[in-house]
Formats: sequence, structure tokens, C-alpha cells
Amino acid sequence: MKQDRLYRNGTVNGDFTFNEQVAEVFDDMLNRSIPFYAEVIDSMAEVVRRLAPAGTTLYDLGCSTGTTLLELVNRLPELDLDYVGIDNAPAMIAKARRKAKLFARGGRVRFIEGDITTVDLPDAGLILCNYTMQFLRPLTRPGFARRLHDALPEGGLCIFSEKVISHEPRLNRAFIELYHRFKLQQGYSELEIAAKREALENVLIPCSTRENIELFEGAGFRRVETFFQWFNFASFIAFR
Repeated sequence: MKQDRLYRNGTVNGDFTFNEQVAEVFDDMLNRSIPFYAEVIDSMAEVVRRLAPAGTTLYDLGCSTGTTLLELVNRLPELDLDYVGIDNAPAMIAKARRKAKLFARGGRVRFIEGDITTVDLPDAGLILCNYTMQFLRPLTRPGFARRLHDALPEGGLCIFSEKVISHEPRLNRAFIELYHRFKLQQGYSELEIAAKREALENVLIPCSTRENIELFEGAGFRRVETFFQWFNFASFIAFR
């Protein structure tokens, strides 16, 4: 796994984009930038094992390099599911396909380059959307959530994770400080952290935990629950 040193010189060349440079180091970036990333995948696998409707398709929207989807494929061989990852970044999909050839068991996983806000989702029984909506413009998110709702059958599930904020200023400052400390502990320098934050400033726009729940409730999901949270990162499950 190639180490993420994209911002080691503190240089920011425009907004953050999912290009070939990012794709090459993205797995390391996820592991070192998202607290308890592996544990969230563990939790998702257990939820899918117990609740996924059999004989349907599990979609991973914004699948990036395919890590989450490939982990599920390999951990859940007993499930009667097809697996489809969709992302609009060619470099991410190319790497996901290479990884699938090396690591995936069986032929029930495929990766598609496409726009997750418009692509068809036939036979969807479960949809994953991890750290993806935070990159969509806020005004487009209600329509996107409604689209996920409409793509699922009664009893279908949407599992999603997001970076979150608090509208309590003192708590939000504490979240930011704790996350800053986490990234230092992962080996990022102060210079790298500041440069990455600047690159993401106009690209990654988080909402609060409550706002994410209300977004999916407003889209028609009958119940939305959190199943994991670490300060300013949260994972949710929405029931159709």
C-alpha cells in the first residue's frame, strides 16, 4: 500500500479531486484519515449478514477503490447477493477493478464508472454510501436521498457514513481538536493536515448527525439509526 504523502510540502494545487495521484494512495489515506475505518467495515459486514434481503444486489455508491465492497464480498461468501460498485472517478474505478482481480472470490462483483446521482440501480436490496454525500452539493442531497429510497423495495436498507459537525460551538471545536490529534497520531504532519484541510474546504461539506437523520427521514425512510460514532464521524442505517 503506497503511503499518502500528497501534501507533505504543504502545497495546495487547487481543490481536492479524485485523480490518479489520489487513487494511488487512497487506501492509505482512508486508513489514516477515518477513525476506526476497519471497525466500521466490520460492523457493516455484521449488519449485512443479518439484514440484507437475499437474492438482491448490494450497491456501493461512491465506491472509490472498492475496499469496502471487496471486504464484504470476501467476508460474506454465504450470502446470495450480487455486488456492484459505482464511482464517477475513472482512476478510482480502474484501481477497484485491478484489486477485484487480485482479491475477490467469485465473479459476483463488478465496478461501474458512472454518476451515482443518475445511474440506474436495478434489483437493489441494500445500498452503501460511505463518506460520499459529504462531497455532494447540499442542495442536491434531498433529491439524492429520495432517489435511494425509491430504488429500494419495502424492507430494503441504506447504510451510510459521513463526517459530521456539531452546532454546539464548544463541542464542535472539541471534535476538530480531537480529529487533529488523531491525524497527528497517524503520522501526518501539521503542514500536511493544514494543506489537506485547505484543499477540502470547498469540497467536503458535512452536516450534523441530526441533519443526516432528518435528510433520510424526509426522503421517506421509515426509521434511521446510528450504529457507530466517533466524535465527528458517524455511520447510519436507514430502513425503507
